[in-house]
Amino acid sequence: MLISQSTGKFLKRRNSIIIGKDSLDFTIPAVMGIVNVTPDSFYDGGKLASESELLAHVEKMVNEGASILDIGAVSTRPGSQMVSTKAELERLLPAVTAIRSHFPEMPLSVDTFRSWVAVRIIDEIGPVMINDISGGSLDSKMFETVARMKIPYVLSHMQGTPLNMQENPQYNDVVKDIAAFFSDKVKRLTKLGAEDILLDPGFGFGKTLDHNYELLNRLDAFKVFQLPVLVGLSRKSMIWKSLDITAEEALNGTTVANTMALLGGADILRVHDVKEAVEAVKIFCEIKATIKK
Repeated sequence: MLISQSTGKFLKRRNSIIIGKDSLDFTIPAVMGIVNVTPDSFYDGGKLASESELLAHVEKMVNEGASILDIGAVSTRPGSQMVSTKAELERLLPAVTAIRSHFPEMPLSVDTFRSWVAVRIIDEIGPVMINDISGGSLDSKMFETVARMKIPYVLSHMQGTPLNMQENPQYNDVVKDIAAFFSDKVKRLTKLGAEDILLDPGFGFGKTLDHNYELLNRLDAFKVFQLPVLVGLSRKSMIWKSLDITAEEALNGTTVANTMALLGGADILRVHDVKEAVEAVKIFCEIKATIKK
């Protein structure tokens, strides 16, 4: 259980976070729609090349029941090269500005590991959640930035960098090692004054196929932190490699994996396919309601 760095008291689990004037409730698991404005993402790179395509994609996700959108402008697929801050902002700023303008009530998350990008985006469009795939390891100023700006922060685990993370990743015990990582980082964040912290074990980020399935099987181990857990399994190689198919064919496998994650305590599903994830959440909630009776 999380302990306050200022009072030393145990903190109760919070079932919602605040993003500016918006609230994201986890009483029912939330679905986060992926909006990639990159030319080279592993599944949907280059599909949102114009503003009209971007807004049509977002409208579809909103209509299908997305609770929050996660906009990213840097591909972090295995083996990917980092782009410059300038290039990231040139892709990201027009996208988030257009989305905020056309969908002002939709909570937004920005997928970036750069504190300067977080600051620029918030200066332009107001508060967003920051989804940092590096857990603060690629920018030493990220923790103090999110704490100072009082914005929600997704603390993700990644071993290595996107360029080398899949080169023979090693763990003593993948779940215990990631839990130790979370414990250290959460203490640092809370000491700086960060309040809304979410945990993402980082499926596919420096993990073998076996590591990923061990994490999925033991996902409930992270409940001890009393923090919301975000899971990103959508169309990842752990699914399509296991089924000997392609990412384009991995929707059914993704739905199965997302359902297992919900049973393990996931609070947010980060997905390319919102409709199917929302349906998985509804079925999961029906099962939970029956158990309570």
